[in-house]
Amino acid sequence: MRGVVEQIIQRLRGGSVLAECGPMRLVISAWIGKLAQCDIAVRAAEEAFVYLEAVAEARSSLRRIGGRAPDKRKHFLVERMIESVSAVGDEDLTPMAAVAGTIADGVAEFLFARGMTKVVVENGGDISVRLESDEFVTVGIRPEVGFRKISHIIALGSERRSWGVATSGLGGRSLTRGVASGVTTVARTASLADAAATAVANASFVEDTQVIRRPAEEVDPYTDIPGLFVTVKAGVLNEAVKNLAVERAMSRAEELVSKDVILGAFVAVQGKIGMTQFVRDRLVKEVQHRF
Repeated sequence: MRGVVEQIIQRLRGGSVLAECGPMRLVISAWIGKLAQCDIAVRAAEEAFVYLEAVAEARSSLRRIGGRAPDKRKHFLVERMIESVSAVGDEDLTPMAAVAGTIADGVAEFLFARGMTKVVVENGGDISVRLESDEFVTVGIRPEVGFRKISHIIALGSERRSWGVATSGLGGRSLTRGVASGVTTVARTASLADAAATAVANASFVEDTQVIRRPAEEVDPYTDIPGLFVTVKAGVLNEAVKNLAVERAMSRAEELVSKDVILGAFVAVQGKIGMTQFVRDRLVKEVQHRF
């Protein structure tokens, strides 16, 4: 978002479209029935750049804890970021905690409003889904956010038109204050899921000699949480510590479920896992030997 950044739109095999600009890397897929709609996906990619610019213009306020946009005339996605982080309620989150999911939502809504029956927009691992009729999608869960291998697969159907799935944890592209290897949350929107995944991952922190933390600004000079400590490394944790980390993250996830902020969550800490009932109920299968 600093300076002039190249905007890339590329048609992918199978009808999906890649939209890339600075930190944003979207894969946009849209269908009417079984027919991929590549042309409208290209148009949505162009709209995504407009969304990114709107966020960039409001970034000074969005990077502050408790930050507000200057007024309600700001772009609707800027307000969505603020609302999602407010719903999660963590005092150490800024609205930027919801940026990837919120932009994915905006693109998905743009397409769904134009007659698509299935839309999947993935923004760096955060996914916005829109479904009509009897459409459904399956989503893979990564127990280690830094690796693409999956351990579980869940199914999401058209009983809800809107779904959001987001993943956070140690080793991902964003900073974390916890030790979770991977946290995946499912919510009504990707914006809510994005903010919640950050909060649940943060809640997994445990004090241990194997856990190394640094001030956020030492890790990323452009961070939106200067002055807060983030985890830079978690060595091999013993079983009791891993169990405690999972327990803390799951407690935060269940709290967010009870408040209707998210629908469910999956937590992994170095091979130890926990999941809410919502995720258990939607498991398609468990992929073996993936940890």
